[in-house]
Amino acid sequence: MSGREAILGKLRVAAGGGSADAARQEAVEKRLARPPRGLIPARGQLEGEARIALFCQMAEAVTATVARVRKADDVPRAVTHYLRARNLAPRVRMGADRRLKAMNWSAQKSLEIGHGPAAPQDEVGVSHAFAGVAETGTVALVSGKDNPTTVNFVPENHIIIVDAKDIAGDLESVISRLRRKYGRGEMPRVLNLVTGPSRSGDIEQTMLLGAHGPRALHLIVVDG
Repeated sequence: MSGREAILGKLRVAAGGGSADAARQEAVEKRLARPPRGLIPARGQLEGEARIALFCQMAEAVTATVARVRKADDVPRAVTHYLRARNLAPRVRMGADRRLKAMNWSAQKSLEIGHGPAAPQDEVGVSHAFAGVAETGTVALVSGKDNPTTVNFVPENHIIIVDAKDIAGDLESVISRLRRKYGRGEMPRVLNLVTGPSRSGDIEQTMLLGAHGPRALHLIVVDG
């Protein structure tokens, strides 16, 4: 018996269950197989353009900036425009996401693209979201080489691409979609939920951007 099994066995006994409590195990298996859904707020229960508009509105309410483009190949130009508008160097860091790879980055002659996990010298990171949440303006990002988690937190500026079709009304729908896509035992190691740029009001109740990650968040919504 491993140390982990010994500790868990003691906890089961303390909770009133034996180490081989079949009924308890069955209850856990049933709950995992059919996870219950909580109360779903009505705010995000919109369709089509209304849902996308709410997502953009809520993201801007938490000081993110938002741009919308017609198709995926418009993204590189939108990224370049963002960098120029903020006087940032034409250099970004991104992972191996196939959706990002398929975009026409070569058309942006002055843009330098680095691949792989972000390092302290990287000023701008680009990620592709798994999904968006309309009711809060949140984007969900799964970890892995496609979109390294370091890109989410190390650069001062984070640009996140989200497809309009992947914007759900509520977080519960995004979690259900995650379960369907990856399945049991294949879930990503981390699911990052990002709502606006990093901030903290811990010191004298003064809001400070960039406290634990990027101080600027820019979302590009791909309508097509």
